[in-house]
Amino acid sequence: MKINPNNMVRTLLIALLVCVAAPTGAAEKVLRFGVVPQFDARRIQMIWQPILDSLEEQTGIHFELVGSPSIPEFEKQIMAGEFDLAYMNPYHLLKAHEAQGYSPLVRDVGRTLFGIIVVRKDSPVQDVKDLDGKTVAFPAPNALGAALIPRAEFVETHEIRIQPSYVKSHSSVYLNVVTGQAVAGGGVQKTLQSQPQNIRDALKVIYRTAQVAPHPVAAHPRLAEETRDRISQAFLQLVNMEDGSELLARIPMKKVGRASLDDYKPLKQLGLDKYYVE
Repeated sequence: MKINPNNMVRTLLIALLVCVAAPTGAAEKVLRFGVVPQFDARRIQMIWQPILDSLEEQTGIHFELVGSPSIPEFEKQIMAGEFDLAYMNPYHLLKAHEAQGYSPLVRDVGRTLFGIIVVRKDSPVQDVKDLDGKTVAFPAPNALGAALIPRAEFVETHEIRIQPSYVKSHSSVYLNVVTGQAVAGGGVQKTLQSQPQNIRDALKVIYRTAQVAPHPVAAHPRLAEETRDRISQAFLQLVNMEDGSELLARIPMKKVGRASLDDYKPLKQLGLDKYYVE
C-alpha cells in the first residue's frame, strides 16, 4: 500500500498538538494548607507564605495558604477535612485523627509546648489560686496550651473556678490583660515573646502548665504516601538552605524533625476531653 507522505506529516502534527494541549496526568493539584490562627491573618501570611514557597520550589507541589477567621472556625475546617495539610495544636491533631485520619509529618523536636498565665506587672495577683472567681482571657476554648490545659488544671489541680473570656487570638489575650479587661490571660511562651516590647514589659508570667510535644504539621490521608514523604523531606531540608532556619524560627520551630502519633498519646492522660468544647 502506498503511503502519502503529506498525510503522514499531517497526522504527526495533529498528534503533537493534542499532546501539547492535553493536561498532563502527572500534574499536581494545589494542596490546601491551613494554619491555626494564633496570630492575625497578615502575620500568618508573612510567616508561612515564604515557607510554602520554599517547599514548592523543592518539591514541585503547589500549595495554597488557606486562612481561618478564628480558632473555632479552624477546628470546623479540620474536622470537615477541608485542609490537605495543616499546622495545628496537638489536641487538634488527636481530634482530627479520630475524625478524618490526619497524621503528623514534622514538628519541633527541640522544645516542648506549655501554657502560661500572665497578669499585669502591677497586679496584686501572685498565685494561680488568686484567680478564683476572676475573669481570665483565652484565645479560644480549645487552644491547647493557652486555654485547654490551663482550664483543666485550674479545676483538677488547683480547685478554682474562673470566668473565661474568649477573645479570638493570643495577641488579643495579652492586650485584654494589659488594658484591664481581664485580670489574667492564657497564652504560650512563643506568642508572648512575639508581642511588641511595650506589651511584654507590661506583663508577668505567674503560672506554667504541664509540658507536651508541640504543634505538628499534619497531612490528610487522601495525600499519597510519596507526596507526604516529599513534603516531610522538604521541611527537613529547610535548615540546610539559605535563610531556611530563619524561616522556621518565625513559626517558631527550633529544630524540625519527623513526628509520629505516638508523640501525642501522652495528651490522652491529661483528661482534657471533658474540657474540650465541640
